[in-house]
Amino acid sequence: MSFQVPPVDGRVLVVLGGGVLGRRIACAWAASGYDVVIRDPSQEQRTAAVQYCETSMPLYSDSPKRGTVRAVEELKEAVEKAWLVIEAVPEILKLKITTFAELEKLAPSDALLCSNSSSYKSREMLGELQESTKRRVLNMHYYMPPKTRIVELMTCGFTDETIFPFLYEKLKEIGMSPYIARRESTGFIFNRLWAAIKREVLNILAEEVSTPTEIDEIWRQMFDGETAPVDMMDRVGLDTVSFIEQHYIDEFGFPDKTIKFLQKYIDEGKLGLKSSKGGLLPPKPATPSPDEPQIFVLDGGLATRNPKDAFSVGRILTGTSDTRSWQPLVTGQSLPDGIDVSTTAGRLFWTNMGVPSQNDGAVFSSKLDGSDIKQIVPQGNIHTPKQLTIDHQNSKLYMCDREGLRVWRCNFDGSDLEVLVQAGDWQDAADKADQTNWCVGIAVSPSAGKFYWTQKGPSKGGKGRIFRANIDFPKGQDAKTRTDIEVLFQNLPEPIDLEIDEETNTLYWTDRGELPLGNSVNRAKIDTIKPVEGNSTSRPGSDYELIARGLHEAIGIKLDPKHRNMYVSDLGGSVHRFDMDGGNRKKLYEGLLSFTGITLAYPSA
Repeated sequence: MSFQVPPVDGRVLVVLGGGVLGRRIACAWAASGYDVVIRDPSQEQRTAAVQYCETSMPLYSDSPKRGTVRAVEELKEAVEKAWLVIEAVPEILKLKITTFAELEKLAPSDALLCSNSSSYKSREMLGELQESTKRRVLNMHYYMPPKTRIVELMTCGFTDETIFPFLYEKLKEIGMSPYIARRESTGFIFNRLWAAIKREVLNILAEEVSTPTEIDEIWRQMFDGETAPVDMMDRVGLDTVSFIEQHYIDEFGFPDKTIKFLQKYIDEGKLGLKSSKGGLLPPKPATPSPDEPQIFVLDGGLATRNPKDAFSVGRILTGTSDTRSWQPLVTGQSLPDGIDVSTTAGRLFWTNMGVPSQNDGAVFSSKLDGSDIKQIVPQGNIHTPKQLTIDHQNSKLYMCDREGLRVWRCNFDGSDLEVLVQAGDWQDAADKADQTNWCVGIAVSPSAGKFYWTQKGPSKGGKGRIFRANIDFPKGQDAKTRTDIEVLFQNLPEPIDLEIDEETNTLYWTDRGELPLGNSVNRAKIDTIKPVEGNSTSRPGSDYELIARGLHEAIGIKLDPKHRNMYVSDLGGSVHRFDMDGGNRKKLYEGLLSFTGITLAYPSA
């Protein structure tokens, strides 16, 4: 019986894995009208993946027709109506073999089963699959859309030939650039070419013919670009480079001189940019000039290749405007979210959300070099601490608590911990489930005696609000009964973090909500803000200014009054710098990360 490609109408495309690449694959298809289901066991990853797709489609396609995107936990539910399944699970061969065995049982018998893996041939994933199933298995390797739209297709050795022109046309239709490997090849086309370059670079270094810096310098001069082979290996991670190189050695019988050379660096903990010790290139410490701020930004860990690690791989990174200077400062954090710095005290302060369904968040402190880490607010006191800011005038920390439905304040050592606002009872299931009660962003103006916070509302729900209250409680009142709370803006897409420019008395905030008003930075003159009445909707142009768009789930914001700049971090893994009016945008850093909070410090402060 001849093979028939599956019909598409009324069916869905499925992506297994909602990480950084998985959500981008999903968005590429949904942006051109295909209905997509993302399957991921992590609730945080599912939420982040859907949010990314809903807000990023214009980056992928200007198609007038958009598809839907939803995310589910169970594989059976995800694939029951699939015409195409793309696995983007961690690069663990045993896991991939198991995944394809499950797909044979659960997916429709005509669904195309693709692996995004570049490390393994799909032939290696076949296991005990039936012959009829093997005919619809292949590699479909994406790079990093929307910036790089290349997709490589490759047979598993049994793939029916009619599948390739079918998928080629589908990929062209959604604006991708497909290439077909005409026979099985470890590394496909480009990665095999790039592997040869990396291998020869390593041979040159192992033989001491040249140095890492000289190789990159000559490469950049020859090809007039920023990308260079040694720098790229450090960015990927030398442990990963060695893992990939071992595949080529096993496949082609190359000498193992390259991995022996790399192993010396790996044994010393020199893994590249993810290591404070550097890699082939030495670390470039974040030591800015007195006129340049040092940046501290939180990597929440949601972009980890293994979702099971998401609650233990968060980090604090520090760097400057030079991307080579970015290095991890603190590691092993559990969904870190908010950060600020007191140069007077010589301390960093940050929150760990912990597992959102549990009451295990905490607040930490360290010296500016990441040493002397202390848990100043232990687990069990604050449910899910989010953004954090410092009242430098009174040496106080202010934190929002999302699932705890509260705003908190304490001293630098965690003492005098008190609730300032209680938006609901976190132990009441109905209150806790109502996301309009979730407190997220925080800013304080000690000179005005006020603090501000956001209650973001449901994802893309258009129910976000920004509040204001006095630093001091009204006499005889507490967090539950205080009457000085004002609603300044309401029915916003999804406001997150806040900052106040004391010089111009202006409130700034990020919004990760739905386009066209979300994924943005906004501001309003505090003197002109009038508390809202009734259920009126706050709108840009009349109630506030929308000054920057096109961010990938904007989260953290920090103002630099010295240079009249603002720094913004997003879950897409980027740090941006703008003028205070949103102009002169510059991307300072981009990586396979998920950034949350951000803060700045000056060495001379």
